[in-house]
Amino acid sequence: QVQLVESGGGLVQPGGSLRLSCVASGFRLAYYAIGWFRQVPGKEREGVSCISSGGVSTYHDSVKGRFTISRDNTKNTVYLQMNNLKPEDTAVYYCATQCWLPNTKSDSWGQGTQVTVSS
Repeated sequence: QVQLVESGGGLVQPGGSLRLSCVASGFRLAYYAIGWFRQVPGKEREGVSCISSGGVSTYHDSVKGRFTISRDNTKNTVYLQMNNLKPEDTAVYYCATQCWLPNTKSDSWGQGTQVTVSS
């Protein structure tokens, strides 16, 4: 099967850091742009970051300067390094084989990984 699995979330204090992983199975991640998205209950899903197949990264203004997206094609994995976390970053984080289209059909999204930023 073809799937992406997110991991690395958890509970951290404001100002702390986490590194999320997005691991692909059933296909070669190297050939795709990969986007990170997040969603809070009762709120719309939003795009967070994107990395192209060539390694070019883009970010939502709210995370610019704090988050870094990267890829390791030998491990079939994309990472999201999150530094200086804020309570507003609390959400379920998802990855996908597209960028900046948060309203994509809902059944295309996986389980995600929970990030909670709280003192």
